[in-house]
Amino acid sequence: MTKKLQWRILVALGVVLFALAGMLPLKEKINLGLDLQGGMHLVLKVDTDKVPEEAREDAPNRALEVIRNRIDQFGVREPLIQRQGKNSIVVQLPGVTDRDRAIELIGRTALLEFKLVEDDEGLNLRARDGDIPDGYELKKIDNDSLLLHKEAILTGDTLVNAEVSFDQSRFNEPYISIEFNSKGAAIFSEITGQNVGKRLAIVLDNKVHTAPRINEKIPSGKASITGRFTIEEAGDVALVLRAGALPAPIYIEEERTVGALLGRDSIESGLRASLIGVALVLGFMLIYYLFAGVVASIAMVLNFIIVLGALGWLHTTLTLPGIAGMILVIGMAVDANVLIYERIREELNMGKHIRSAVAAGYNKAFTAILDSNITTLIAAALLFKFGTGPIRGFGVTLSIGILASMFTAIFVTRIIFDLVTGNKKFEKLPMLQFFKKTKIDFVGKRWIAYVLSAIVLIGGMSVFLSKGEKAYGIDFTGG
Repeated sequence: MTKKLQWRILVALGVVLFALAGMLPLKEKINLGLDLQGGMHLVLKVDTDKVPEEAREDAPNRALEVIRNRIDQFGVREPLIQRQGKNSIVVQLPGVTDRDRAIELIGRTALLEFKLVEDDEGLNLRARDGDIPDGYELKKIDNDSLLLHKEAILTGDTLVNAEVSFDQSRFNEPYISIEFNSKGAAIFSEITGQNVGKRLAIVLDNKVHTAPRINEKIPSGKASITGRFTIEEAGDVALVLRAGALPAPIYIEEERTVGALLGRDSIESGLRASLIGVALVLGFMLIYYLFAGVVASIAMVLNFIIVLGALGWLHTTLTLPGIAGMILVIGMAVDANVLIYERIREELNMGKHIRSAVAAGYNKAFTAILDSNITTLIAAALLFKFGTGPIRGFGVTLSIGILASMFTAIFVTRIIFDLVTGNKKFEKLPMLQFFKKTKIDFVGKRWIAYVLSAIVLIGGMSVFLSKGEKAYGIDFTGG
């Protein structure tokens, strides 16, 4: 065994061991997409029309960061949050099934405002009769109504913390305690100092939650929001306040919820399809190529390990289209092996020694394998760049699979053949051959292929166009 071969063996073993470390244990290392474990898929539209013109361009990016902060604090494992187009945001939440709570957390504006309550009785009577003075607004709280100054004297922009606390004097009723930064604390201290005896309304998303009377100046920069919250509601309000307010209103363009049972069915269907596909391919390779088929089978197993290991190390989410990508990679890996083996067969038929035939087979098949894989890799890269959600997952898995198949089909199988052919007793490489001599003039018959292709293309487009709007799915038509 040469030193070069020893180094190649060490490299192959290192890659496989590294992949195993990335994929095991499977339940912890491989993240499943919402189509496999259930969850929610949302496409959100940022309404920039209600944002000042100078802030419109950056509003979707700021909204995306706020949504990401909220979801991170919500505790969703491996969510997908990304911008799509000009003003849309795609959100995927694997494992989340409480639709209403998730939408409330994501879509809540979380605009916190502190407004003074007008205590002039005459102005209050006018407002209750429908004549609201300029610069004021009438808001309801419980069974009462309050006349507030429209202009907020302090907002939640200066918040540094918000958390759930419990009022011991009210049977441990939950409330939200908030804390301002130094700038906010100074403003809050000044406001409370100048308005002792007046009421200060705490307004969250245009709803008055509490309006306590200011008894003294509050220099600590701390306040509380009460309002008969449940523990979960208080926690959610605290969460959105910590994450910050959305810079613009958002609304749902598309919503899909996948149940856990459907996800489990998808996994079982995907695994079944994968196993059947692998079994058929392995069976053919073993029967037709005999020992060379065994080598190809080893390469295929290692290919799976490397793909799963890469998904684990990159923290990439495995989706149902991703499984389809892995099945496609099986075919591409086998295609590479077939090209190599047929070239080796040709070299053996020319009377070359087994070792020389193997070397020539790999060298001559390399260009064809590289060309086919690069073109597919370009397509996969485009899917990753311009696709979203499951389509992007397919592109990622396909890209990893292509690189892994080239490594196993060209590098790993060559190591095995070099080890075996180094043994002087190994002098033959038997393979079956169904068609020994083929003399089909494919180039001469190309016009037949052109005509048939044109018929299929024109026929397919005609059928598609004849359906009109019925040809489009819900992704294009809405619903």
